[in-house]
Amino acid sequence: MQPNSLLDGRVVVVTGASRGIGRAIALASAQSGANVVVHYLGDEATTAEADELLGEITAAGKSGVKVPGDISNPETAVKIVQAAVEAYGRIDALVSNAGICPFHSFLDMPHELWKRVQAVNLDGAFYVVQAVANQMKAQTPQGGSIIAISSISALVGGGMQSHYTPTKAGVLSLMQSCAIALGPYGIRCNSLLPGTIETDINKEDLSDKKKREYMEGRIPLGRLGKPVDLAGPAVFLASNLSQYVSGSALLVDGGMYVSLQ
Repeated sequence: MQPNSLLDGRVVVVTGASRGIGRAIALASAQSGANVVVHYLGDEATTAEADELLGEITAAGKSGVKVPGDISNPETAVKIVQAAVEAYGRIDALVSNAGICPFHSFLDMPHELWKRVQAVNLDGAFYVVQAVANQMKAQTPQGGSIIAISSISALVGGGMQSHYTPTKAGVLSLMQSCAIALGPYGIRCNSLLPGTIETDINKEDLSDKKKREYMEGRIPLGRLGKPVDLAGPAVFLASNLSQYVSGSALLVDGGMYVSLQ
């Protein structure tokens, strides 16, 4: 993504920022002029990734702070807000991106796996959105932009995703309700719905050549998505270019959804 000044001087929080879509959005935010709060899980792998990302943010001429923690723990959301306010005094945009999708068949799905996916994808989104929204309401000037990464899976089913698709539908619904609840405070809430994006989540699934070719064949633009394909839409929703956009759901899927109709 080419550098621009759409987010000049703003503070953007990105959850699950160490890799994939979150990383692309965090870096694009810095390249667009924002200081970035980088949330990541905090294990050895994501810590190394977050350190590398902070180096890239610095190279883009902006600053960043790191906040590790399991997003399904409400205390992580509190720590994210505290870190942002201590470093920068406010939060202008939140990208609630952290999520998991361990593919599994339905009939033999362990209940603990069901609970874990709900806890990370939906509970985690609620906790961080609520914590950041309270900060946006309290700060001066009041307001901000909240962007949740939902999925095309909020609109269509998936045989190996019966634990995942309900959470993404929930995230979409959460943003619609929050747009109403938080609008009076100048807080805009929108969702991005990625299609098939090549990330660690689906790396193994897409390693099957026939499966990959099948997926590509369903997309009018003729290719799978890349994490950077979400960066521009996220920056747009965080910027003043979308100052009258709230309660919206933007598909970023290369045309896949309409081709399935």
